[in-house]
Amino acid sequence: MDHVDWGIISSYGGLLSLASISVLAGAFGSLPSTGQPTSKPRNLLEPEDEEEENISEVLSSADAWIFPIVGSVALFGTYLLVQYFGKEWLNRLLGWYLSFVGAGCVWRCLVCLARLVTGRDRWRRFDRTRVFVLKGPLELFSMSLRTPTLVLLPVSLIPSLLYVSSETNRKSIILTNILALALAHNALSILRLDSFQTGCVLLSGLFLYDVYWVFGTKVMVEVATSLDVPIKILWPKSLSFTTDKGSTMLGLGDIVIPGMFVALALRYDYSRSKKTESFTKPYFFVTLTSYTLGLVTTMTVMHTFGRAQPALLYLSPACILAFLVTAFFRGEFRDAWAWSDNPEQRQGDQKADTSQQVKRGQDEKDSLKTAHESGRSKSKKSSRGRKDA
Repeated sequence: MDHVDWGIISSYGGLLSLASISVLAGAFGSLPSTGQPTSKPRNLLEPEDEEEENISEVLSSADAWIFPIVGSVALFGTYLLVQYFGKEWLNRLLGWYLSFVGAGCVWRCLVCLARLVTGRDRWRRFDRTRVFVLKGPLELFSMSLRTPTLVLLPVSLIPSLLYVSSETNRKSIILTNILALALAHNALSILRLDSFQTGCVLLSGLFLYDVYWVFGTKVMVEVATSLDVPIKILWPKSLSFTTDKGSTMLGLGDIVIPGMFVALALRYDYSRSKKTESFTKPYFFVTLTSYTLGLVTTMTVMHTFGRAQPALLYLSPACILAFLVTAFFRGEFRDAWAWSDNPEQRQGDQKADTSQQVKRGQDEKDSLKTAHESGRSKSKKSSRGRKDA
């Protein structure tokens, strides 16, 4: 066992743990809260809901088709900038921008953690400061902040301030990972696939995207190694956590893209629980396990052949096959494939179901009324016949 480099093995284990925990946390962060989000202006005279709202961006099949194209344009454009203008100014510009965005993401993560630790009932007892913009009696914009949220704001700025103030060529791995994981968690909580059909299209398209740009060109590897910004998670190849031997890395795309599919599986389990009244998570556990095994396969192949690997080459088939096999074995493929997580479509389906129920109820009422009138008519005829007799 002397030939085993435990430093590299530990770096693989570190990346695997960070990625899996990030997907796990992001998936639960994508679950809907009890309040129903709305984009319509709200009357202040109406009873207001709790401050937490579901802020999400739903990705449809049309978005999934163009995702690899947009990603390719952005990747190749970044590669040209690095080649012709150098990486120093780009690292500085992106570092400032992602630090600013990362501060907001860290703040949101800290607030979610504080809400989880304190509990929902105790959280609601904290004082709330509310800022809103009105147009007449209608509310156009509002922000509701409780006391712990305000206290955590300056704390959330610390990683970003330390990151931008550090030397450009010696960014801290810990600070980079804090900002990168916060970005990944918020992306998983906000970006939502609307169906398994969209998820399969997205993973399949980015499967081809990743394979081409890693194996077909040097663009992906060049960009990933040139940019020293929090768009990847890092782990030193050393048991002492020093960077003398370099670091292994995993791009945020390899966390967020399959992570959205895992989060979709969890929300499907949640929607099933409304019918069964038991929140079991078969699809979530299977897809999360497949994601973890896909990462293990990626790292094993990369270590064996000593060459960078497109992680989605293994992650995309693992997640898709996990869903398909589970759905077929449970006899739920038709329902799962047709299910939609689009709030607008769900509301439309609920309205359609309600109108159908109202229509059925009206039809039953009319039929009972007709039967009652028919019975009364027969009774009158019978009494007239007896009188004539």
